[in-house]
Formats: sequence, C-alpha cells, structure tokens
Amino acid sequence: MDAIRRNILATGAAATAMAAAPQVFAQQAGQGAGARFYEKGSVRIHFEEAGSGFPLLVIAGGGLNSTISALARGPFNPMEEFKGEYRCIAADLRNANEGQSSGPLEIDRPWDAHTDDHIGLMDHLGIDRFMVMGFCIGGPLVWSLLKRAPDRVVAAVLAQPSGSRPEMRDLFYEGNMKTWGPELTKRRPDITMETVDKFLTKMYRTNPDFVFTVTRDFVRNCQTPVLILPDDIPAHPYAIAMEAAMLAPKAEVSMFPWKEPKERIPLAVRQIHSFLRAHRPASV
Repeated sequence: MDAIRRNILATGAAATAMAAAPQVFAQQAGQGAGARFYEKGSVRIHFEEAGSGFPLLVIAGGGLNSTISALARGPFNPMEEFKGEYRCIAADLRNANEGQSSGPLEIDRPWDAHTDDHIGLMDHLGIDRFMVMGFCIGGPLVWSLLKRAPDRVVAAVLAQPSGSRPEMRDLFYEGNMKTWGPELTKRRPDITMETVDKFLTKMYRTNPDFVFTVTRDFVRNCQTPVLILPDDIPAHPYAIAMEAAMLAPKAEVSMFPWKEPKERIPLAVRQIHSFLRAHRPASV
C-alpha cells in the first residue's frame, strides 16, 4: 500500500512540475537566464542575457570570430561587471567560427548585415532604446548602429576599437582570408573562398579608411554621447580612436593606456559606469 501511495504521489509531483515548467521557463527567459536564439529568415542568432535594468547591448571583440564567450577573455567581462545595473545582451556574430549564429554572407552589405542582426535582436526582445558597448570590431559596428538607429542608441562605449591604419590597409582582409574564411568554408560547404573574398573585399577594401562603417563627416555630426577607450596595436590604431574622439562633439575619452598596468583596468571600468549612469534615461 505504501509503495502504491508513493507512486501516486511521485506521479502527481511529476505532473505538477511538467505543468509548471513552461511558466518557469518563461520567467527565466524574461529574466535573461541562459542562451537563446533569434531567427529571421535564413539568419539564426545565438544570444544571452544577464541582469536587469536599462538595456545594454554588448558586442564582443575577436573580429569576425566575435562571440559571447570572447567577453570573458577580454580586459574585463562586461556581462559580469554591468549586470547589476543593466539588462546586458550579447550575441555571437553571424558566422563566427566559434559561435552558434549563422546566416548568409551578404557580399554587397557586410557591415549592414551584422547591424541588421543587432537591430533585429533588439526588435525581437521588444527593446526600443538601449545603450551599446563594443570591443574591437564592435567599434565599427557601434558606429554603424549610430548611423542606422540614431534615435534608439542612447549612448555608446567603444573599447579598444578597430580601425584602418594607412600603412596596413589590408591587415583585416589578409588576416581573415588566412583564418576566418578557410574555417568557415570547412563548416559551410555552401560558402566558397571566392564568396569569402568578395565579402572581405567589400568589408575592408572598398572603403579602407578610418573606421570602415562611417565617414569623418558622420562622426563630426553625431550627437550621441560616446566614450572611447583607445588601444594601440595593429588592429586597434590609437590614432584613429583619438581622431574619432576629437571629431565627435559629445565624445569622452579614457586614460591611455588603460589596460596596462592591470591595476588601471578598474579605473577604466569605473569611468564606464559613470558615463553610462550619466546618460541613462532618468525614468529608469
């Protein structure tokens, strides 16, 4: 009798748990717990959320291999650092070899295709206005967002942004032709190196100047507050970062260097916190 009673109770408990599961999952999704996917046509974007508050879109570094996991390998992990005050949202870049996002290579509009994904993700989440923080390739992508959605981006942080060096115009094209492209074609038989070449040529060689995605005139007239944390390695030219900071009418700039010695990193993070708080809408 006891065994029968235990089976009945166990079955009832299991049924209750199954009935509650969708609600629990929905609550977790609303709180931004764990990995999720956004799909639009042939594009599938893997993203994660952490924390709550005013939305903060985070774009990882790593070039075309920009992934959520790369955030943990940076100077600091923005998802961990800012989730206490913001609803942090990050995604794997479309077709990053180490990520889970996929879609076609749009050879005529490579930068805009990635910006489509970021704007589409915000739309999918029902987010109208947001802040954005971009590392490395996130720099050009932030400028692209400011161009495409100026009324939606409240403020932007560009950390160690990538840009074009006059003496190394083909740095990104050649690097991606050697690494990102071959690995992508191994995973995607539908993509050839000829297509990769056309994609990278449009992305990095057609307008190989400044920050790739916008002109100096655009930056000069941009009214969005931006905070720039310059770096100085081949892929992150100090001169370009500082030129953008000098041109943008509402720009602020961090100390330099801000990553070395490592004791300086918390100071830079503190400046980012102050900048975001200063420009966060008062109603939040």
